Amino acid sequence: MSYFVDTHSHLYREYYPDDLESVIRRAVDANVRKIILAGVDQQTPALIAEAAGLFPENIYGLVGLHPSDVREDYETVLDELKNHFEDRNIVGVGEIGLDYYHDRDFEKEQQIVFKRQLDWACEMQLPLSLHIRNAYSEAIPILNQYKTGSLTGVLHCFSGGIQEAEWAAQHGFAIGVGGIVTFKNSKLQEIVVKTGLDNIVLETDAPYLAPTPHRGTTNESGYIPLIAQKIAELLGVPVRTVMEKTTENALRIFSKIK
Repeated sequence: MSYFVDTHSHLYREYYPDDLESVIRRAVDANVRKIILAGVDQQTPALIAEAAGLFPENIYGLVGLHPSDVREDYETVLDELKNHFEDRNIVGVGEIGLDYYHDRDFEKEQQIVFKRQLDWACEMQLPLSLHIRNAYSEAIPILNQYKTGSLTGVLHCFSGGIQEAEWAAQHGFAIGVGGIVTFKNSKLQEIVVKTGLDNIVLETDAPYLAPTPHRGTTNESGYIPLIAQKIAELLGVPVRTVMEKTTENALRIFSKIK
């Protein structure tokens, strides 16, 4: 495939109030032709629909409740979110998972919500965008409860070690590699070298985690080529090889993308 895919971004009007169209146009001009916007709560389906309406050939979306947004009202939120899988350009479930980085106040609720949304993915045969932070030891046993092959997707903003990367490869998941791989002394570089291209997809997580040399500024999907360039350097292959293989991986996982 002769274009890039950003498998995880947040190009919502709320983050780019004055230049959303320009941000998406810059990405397309940088040959990032397919961009997947992650859902995080009940507000994001409308924001995703707006962006997809502007660029229907380029913008796709996910539906999900982010673990950090899980509260006591999760049942109501999940009921509302499930109605959005019929929305235009929805291609998966996410971003969902477990996040115990800041606190564990809603640990039980996070696990209930995580399992409920994994059930959705199985029922609708949709791929996942998984957000797992400080919680691999809790998340992987939950994922292992599902039959091999019944779930697929991406470990978004991969922060695990080589064991978690190997688990992903063995269970039909790719690891999402973003701007962090360009940071000096990033541990993700070693993971990329050991993993190779067979189980890697590209992502930005824009507006967060802009790659070097834009670190500390607002991230954009148009910076995907910088991430690909770093991976190419680490693996000693042409950038085009990184582009073609990661796009192949992304389209295999998110098979509803046309």
